[in-house]
Amino acid sequence: MKPVLLVLAAGMGSRYGGLKQLDPVGPSGETIMDYSVFDAIRAGFGKVVFVIRRDIEEQFREQIGSRYEGKIEIDYAYQELDKLPNGYTVPEGRTKPWGTGHAALCAADKVDAPFAVINADDFYGSNSFKLLADYFSKACLESSDYAMCGFILRQTLSDHGSVARGVCSVDSSGNLSGVEELTKIEKDGNGAINVNPDGTQMALTGDEVVSMNYWGFTPTIFEHLERLFKAFLDEHIAKEKSEFYLPFAVNDLISADISKVKVLKTPDSWFGVTYRPDREKVVSGIQALVESGMYPDKLF
Repeated sequence: MKPVLLVLAAGMGSRYGGLKQLDPVGPSGETIMDYSVFDAIRAGFGKVVFVIRRDIEEQFREQIGSRYEGKIEIDYAYQELDKLPNGYTVPEGRTKPWGTGHAALCAADKVDAPFAVINADDFYGSNSFKLLADYFSKACLESSDYAMCGFILRQTLSDHGSVARGVCSVDSSGNLSGVEELTKIEKDGNGAINVNPDGTQMALTGDEVVSMNYWGFTPTIFEHLERLFKAFLDEHIAKEKSEFYLPFAVNDLISADISKVKVLKTPDSWFGVTYRPDREKVVSGIQALVESGMYPDKLF
């Protein structure tokens, strides 16, 4: 059974400005998503499911989905505010999406194989897809043990402002023991500093393993997400800015000894667009990979 790639593409980049998932960064007008899909096909994935919003569907299908016709199976799932478990309703004034955990849950009826979850606006590199494809080849469909591709912190920072990263603790067996979400990490020489909510600073070496929201799951994750999302709503539904994040859900499963999450450390460089000036670094980084022969001038 070929694995599925689940691409979280419902968000708008508020700090970046505009629908950054559709911004061309490759030499022939490719988006970051194009490289992810290309790498997934090369690694043996058999299907891509895009999680989008209804209001961007037409534009997304025309500009993105149409590129892959005949190359890999494509499907769509929709993250909407009112897509909630029975008995729950959207509180008045809520406009913010429910988060990445909810986005993944919205695709539950589209996935029946081991699957990777990625952000639409992150460039993860070809080795990351190969690592997960190899992991999936040995995975049991009914297992609640999962995987995560881990990146080196200093390779994920922006030159143009602070970023949020899930800093990972890894045990002696190579399994994830926890994810600490640090929300204001800035470059500091060869290392980094996180500014805590109380204004204090936490020094980081830059060698830390971080989660870039690149997970490998089996379909069993959906029953866990549904249960944890209900618990989240019970506690946070009235908080307008609260979000149900995938790392928080994974943390809960690890803490409850329900799941083990193997950390697959990737040697690839990560590229992402958090702020508009970051785009120049992404374009030049991808161009260098094209010139090295890693990618063709035109993907599709």
